[in-house]
Amino acid sequence: MVQVLPRIGTRQALLGSVASLVVLGLLAWWLWPREEPPSGTITLMTGADRGVYQQYGEQLRTAIAGDMPDLRVVLKPSDGSQDNVHGVATGDADFAIAAADAVQTYIEEGRPGAEKLQSVARLYDDYVQLVVPADSTIQNISELSGKRVAVGPEGSGVRLIAERLLEADGLDIDKDIDARPDTIATSPDALRTGKIDAFFWSGGLPTKGVTNLATKEKYDFQFVPIRSDLVTKLHDQGGVFSHYRTSLMPADAYPTILKDSVPTLTVANLLITREDLDPRLTEWLTRVVLKSRDKIGEDVHAAQVVDLRTAIYTDPLRLHKGARWYYRSVKP
Repeated sequence: MVQVLPRIGTRQALLGSVASLVVLGLLAWWLWPREEPPSGTITLMTGADRGVYQQYGEQLRTAIAGDMPDLRVVLKPSDGSQDNVHGVATGDADFAIAAADAVQTYIEEGRPGAEKLQSVARLYDDYVQLVVPADSTIQNISELSGKRVAVGPEGSGVRLIAERLLEADGLDIDKDIDARPDTIATSPDALRTGKIDAFFWSGGLPTKGVTNLATKEKYDFQFVPIRSDLVTKLHDQGGVFSHYRTSLMPADAYPTILKDSVPTLTVANLLITREDLDPRLTEWLTRVVLKSRDKIGEDVHAAQVVDLRTAIYTDPLRLHKGARWYYRSVKP
């Protein structure tokens, strides 16, 4: 007797075809040659010891090693944003973190290599922090007159902002205060030991150097409010000053010190590069920056705000070709 096989319905046949295509697709994906990750050596300029730039750079290097194991990342410390912009523009570094106002200042001054500068991503905002002893009577920037104030070294972004804030409140950084070049690595101890009366710092929240002063050194200090009228006065001048915005430093940034939020100034940080960098390398690096946000954010709280929706806003710089490739590939 001839056995009659059951008829296969149209729906069953369609499902079988789809399943076969999926299997073939997965097989092709596994067999297809993978793109080799970039290799070689790059230099990333960071910042001062105990600052957020340095902390972020260390974590980013670890994240890069996971996706590009044959790419060696050399971290180069610096005095800060102004140093970093110059380093990338002149070829001393391939990538760097820098505040937007320092970038635009470099461009407007027509300094070497300014036309080569491009960006990878907008990262997080720096918050200006003006720190004084807990028993200090200083409550405004104008009251720094005649005081010993750490404003950062010449190549730092904080010095740029401190100078502009002082001027907005009627003080000359060279004449009206005793300006000291301390960094975040030395300013907290200088304040604790009475060598200075105040220090400016501009960095992501929280900054390790400031946190250590409160926790490890158990030193009482306070933050001087940066009045909104001063920030508005700067912002309204336009140009490089348009990058300054009024903001509030939240109390939970330094919970052992702050009970309430503190008025201050913020400015965006950018990851910058040069137009001659390999676009494939820059595309991979851009992917790592966005992909590793949460992991880096476990150690660098400020990095938690790095976001695909805002990363593309890198004024005053144009996005590098490789970065554009990445953003277009993930565009909804």
